[in-house]
Amino acid sequence: MKLDSRLMAIANLVRKDKIFADIGTDHAYLPVYLVENGIIQKAIAADLRVGPLDNAKETVVSYGFTDKIELRLSDGLDNFMENEVQEIAVAGMGGLLISSFIERTKWLKNSDVHLILQPMTHVEELRKTLFDNGFVIDNEVVAEDDDKLYIIISACYYGDATAFTHLDLIVGRLPLNQDELSKKYLSKIYNKYYKKLVALKNANKECTDLEKLVGELSKWQL
Repeated sequence: MKLDSRLMAIANLVRKDKIFADIGTDHAYLPVYLVENGIIQKAIAADLRVGPLDNAKETVVSYGFTDKIELRLSDGLDNFMENEVQEIAVAGMGGLLISSFIERTKWLKNSDVHLILQPMTHVEELRKTLFDNGFVIDNEVVAEDDDKLYIIISACYYGDATAFTHLDLIVGRLPLNQDELSKKYLSKIYNKYYKKLVALKNANKECTDLEKLVGELSKWQL
């Protein structure tokens, strides 16, 4: 199994010798790779719809891992039980949808559970959900695939709501990284807010807070 750079970045964050859940598995490429390379004990590949699960079944059968990868119909983590899995990847969904999974799945509040989240949208809202619900973000990486940049968040339950600033929600832990993709993503964020600032100034609107934010973001632009 060969993964694209986005899925490979997710795979690199999975802890060894755990039971893994892939939420929204589609073709089950990620669990197959993890089993094939001896990274996990076994996996549950879950999806909301029958069609993607049929695709996943085809992949699992073709690689001969029917004894290692279970296929499960589930809306998010609704059909999972507490202590069933330790590693959970939710990738390729909107940040608000991922946030809803976190907020309604109470058993995720367990320090033994590790979340690997790759939101397609609303990254800031997802970070806020994690902070508000007692999770700590211990790592963030950026992957690039087909000229698109993807944020991947690693988080575990800590217990207490984490204090955060608006800047924390926007940049996360990326300023701690030294790799070129993180710098490229931060530069993209800077350009986004800089354009907003210019538009407000041209409209003679109050923009003191945004001006301060852009000043902070300018520290990490390329």
